[in-house]
Amino acid sequence: MVSLQPIKRSKLRIYLGKKVFRLKRYGEWWWDGKQYAMTKAEDKLPHVVKKHRTPLLRQLKDVDMQLQHNKITNLKLAARRVNGIILQPGETFSYWRLIGNTTRRKGYVDGMILHYGKVTVGVGGGLCQLSNLIYWITLHTPLTVTERYRHSYDVFPDSSRSQPFGSGATCAFNYLDLQIKNETTTPYQLIVYLTDTHLTGEWRAASPATRTYKVYEKDHQFTFESWGGYVRHNTIFRHVYDLDGNLLEDEFVTENHAITMYEPFLTYEGE
Repeated sequence: MVSLQPIKRSKLRIYLGKKVFRLKRYGEWWWDGKQYAMTKAEDKLPHVVKKHRTPLLRQLKDVDMQLQHNKITNLKLAARRVNGIILQPGETFSYWRLIGNTTRRKGYVDGMILHYGKVTVGVGGGLCQLSNLIYWITLHTPLTVTERYRHSYDVFPDSSRSQPFGSGATCAFNYLDLQIKNETTTPYQLIVYLTDTHLTGEWRAASPATRTYKVYEKDHQFTFESWGGYVRHNTIFRHVYDLDGNLLEDEFVTENHAITMYEPFLTYEGE
């Protein structure tokens, strides 16, 4: 069992660390030899492989709802950058290479950012909802997630959660990236858009799916640590079925460990 505890870093250490990791990422984009997906198509590929949607507005404890509305502005801008992207066989999807830096000059506004277990405000905040959605629908395809980062802190208690804990992907420009490689022989296309109430994403393909997937968790638990807080743990697996419903594989996906910023055994309003 992994044991975690909060890490205190100075503002200077955090600032310099971001600079170093961002420069490293720029270098990787240019020199790592990967073929990154950059081509979009207005026409949709014919076959929907996986579709999912998440609500745009959630009432979070002690969080200004204006930040939720600002998030919608940021999601609209980011969604335009990835919507329609074609992922050809052998290519890699990079979340941040497509979206780019989220600056005010591009129209991004202040949104909610989770920073070392605390809710803060930053330009472009709220885009984890998009990376979470893309990661979730990718787990229901034969595409390969080659880079994904889990949340180090579990800030809010579950509220009407429909997906397992730890089934998302945190993001921070540009060093916490989400990368997905198409190791199949079929082109895939990512479609992302907003309705009045939801963020919707889907993977489409040039040929029909031959497998279906069910993502589930194992070994979910909270542990009380010697430093006086709780850590949440689980492992994510997925069942792979053929089109007749026969179980083909039971695949390990990832494990999650996150410091909880709430008392896990209390009942919270809205749950």
